[in-house]
Amino acid sequence: MAAHYDAIIVGGGIGGGALASVLARDGRRILLLEKSTVYEDHVRGEWIAPWGVKEVQRIGLYGTLRDAGGHHLARHITYDETRDPAVAEQTAMPLAMFVPDVPGPLCIGHPHHCQTLFDEAVRAGATTLRGVNITAIRPGATPEVTYQHNGREEVARAPLIVGADGRLSETRQAAAITLHQDKPHHWFTGLLVEGAGQWPDDLQAIGTEGDFGFLAFPQGHGRVRVYGGYALAQRQRFAGTEGPRHFLDAFAMTSSPGNRFLVEGRPAGPLFSYFNNDSWTDEPFAPGTVLIGDAAGWNDPIVGLGLSITYRDVRIVSDILKAAPDWAKADFRPFGEERRERMRRLRFAAHLQAALDMEFGARARARRQRYHDMMLTDPSIGLHGMAVMAGPETAPAEIFTPEHRARVLGEEVTA
Repeated sequence: MAAHYDAIIVGGGIGGGALASVLARDGRRILLLEKSTVYEDHVRGEWIAPWGVKEVQRIGLYGTLRDAGGHHLARHITYDETRDPAVAEQTAMPLAMFVPDVPGPLCIGHPHHCQTLFDEAVRAGATTLRGVNITAIRPGATPEVTYQHNGREEVARAPLIVGADGRLSETRQAAAITLHQDKPHHWFTGLLVEGAGQWPDDLQAIGTEGDFGFLAFPQGHGRVRVYGGYALAQRQRFAGTEGPRHFLDAFAMTSSPGNRFLVEGRPAGPLFSYFNNDSWTDEPFAPGTVLIGDAAGWNDPIVGLGLSITYRDVRIVSDILKAAPDWAKADFRPFGEERRERMRRLRFAAHLQAALDMEFGARARARRQRYHDMMLTDPSIGLHGMAVMAGPETAPAEIFTPEHRARVLGEEVTA
């Protein structure tokens, strides 16, 4: 016989664990299904922008993440081969300036983050299962999920199925929700580094030199998550057993002297490479189904907003459900409208940031130099950064136009 719940959440990662915790705290019968038995390091999802931290606060999970070791960053420096590093360091950006009552971005290791939220869902009273093999998802008027667990096949029914099952979402496919993707821009590779204790614990940085762009986000206790961007044609650049060592060597930059502490560090996890691109859904919902997080589409990782997007999804969807007397009739249209515009703006900001930081050669170098020079006298040239740090709704609408892109990059206006 089928078990009945108020909602079935497919996927026990960040979005699934957070939503299960919030809804179970509200007294709802929630089933959370997770495929893995151990959360692994997939080299993504460890930095929450200030506006994302505000969303964490709004859904009541901020204390949970801080108690689990969540680590705030206070300063940002943009290094570049066209800038004297001393000048770059003198213009460090304070990260508490973007969102009231948020001291800066919050960092927490992804596997630990997932486990923390899964454990919180358990404490909140959700029914949580690991090692689940889902064999059928049936959305529509009478939603149900068939799955195998501990050698038995089970059927669960609920008025709503929530797809929190990532980029390859089975829930999205079952609901016939179309996923749109743009073309990859460059390769992005990440690695966790330990033994980098001389890199300041409160400092995040980005920089470009030669044919390599880097980002660094300290996790505390001498650990730093580092990323590197490079051209699509260099697919094999960090392949093989010596790949992690070659990757760290690429961080040796004259324009960012402190990178030597990263080069001297030790790999503390897998080296993973992936394309940088955007994906989105026009409507992240269908009868009996709603998608959150990457299942509903993702932003180019160049701006690192995956977690912030997911936490806003959780907040909006949970608010809609808490206000709905019948979850089978919950109206997710406001969520779809907000998310569509949110992702459009963030897609624009990411494309612009990628053009600035992850393109190489003489023309790109001159473009960055022009941009940094203009920022000294006209900070409005960098207002797309407000969308990244303070939230996409905080920047003026005219920032997300071809005219602004042309102004930033020094190009002709194109539609």
